[in-house]
Amino acid sequence: MYWHRKNRRLACAAQSITTFTIPIDVFMHFFNRLLVRLERKLGRFAVPNITIALIIGQIVVYAMSEFTPPQAGQEPVVLRLMLIPNLVLAGEVWRLVTFLAIPPITNIIFAFFFWYLFYLMGTALEHFWGAFRYNIYLLVGYLATVAVSFLIPEQAASNGYLQGSVFLAFAFLYPNFELYLFFILPVKIKWLAMFTWIGYFLMAAVGDAMTRLLVLASVCNFLLFFVGDIWDRVKTGRRRMATQAAHFGVKKRDYFHRCVVCGITDRTHPDMEFRYCSECVGSCGYCTEHVHNHEHVTADEKPAEKV
Repeated sequence: MYWHRKNRRLACAAQSITTFTIPIDVFMHFFNRLLVRLERKLGRFAVPNITIALIIGQIVVYAMSEFTPPQAGQEPVVLRLMLIPNLVLAGEVWRLVTFLAIPPITNIIFAFFFWYLFYLMGTALEHFWGAFRYNIYLLVGYLATVAVSFLIPEQAASNGYLQGSVFLAFAFLYPNFELYLFFILPVKIKWLAMFTWIGYFLMAAVGDAMTRLLVLASVCNFLLFFVGDIWDRVKTGRRRMATQAAHFGVKKRDYFHRCVVCGITDRTHPDMEFRYCSECVGSCGYCTEHVHNHEHVTADEKPAEKV
């Protein structure tokens, strides 16, 4: 009974997955065709090496904030560059762009480590997709971040989640890439990505409203580009579940020889000798009592299996 219930649950899960397969496949087909058309028309406007440009901007802002302290009555450089929608609406429109140049880390050692990883992963994505698609990936994340920031206009929005989406994309495409933490401990990047997703879920669950919105915005571009690949993996899991469901109801036999007539096996009667009849159709085994005392099985009559 347990196997039948588990069989039904797996079959229902496989069927529910199939329900959403066609819409997602249609969406990804449409999205990929749209990207191809946009690249044909606008590909020449793509910005190559945009990762390097972002890193240079952050290095400049970091140097200005560390080595040029603000004069009396002036705000620090970072505060003048933050994305605060109320100030944008008041006329400080440069904040829509300059917040991208704010370094997410203030410690110089960790900042250089972050820039190295951002360069490594960003350039890898650009080589994998091409400059135009990588630009679109960053643009979608940027527009989503700016859009959600205006929902809470009095708070500042961070660019850290946008750069985190680059990390998630790299980890999805190169899950077995080994990263040496502190240049000593080798860790596959897929495990770091798993902890990042857990952190995002926790921040979305217990964080404030702005944090939740920024987390949502940071995964928009990731889901848009990878939902098709994710769904392919889900469908592969569905086929695996269907295979398991087909085998769960079949009880594996725990014997090697079995008498067709009385049903005893080499497991229930280990001292019994078994023989196979050459005149019966199929592999029909018999114990010593019935090997010469049985009706031969014909093509129209097959022995019933006793479990």
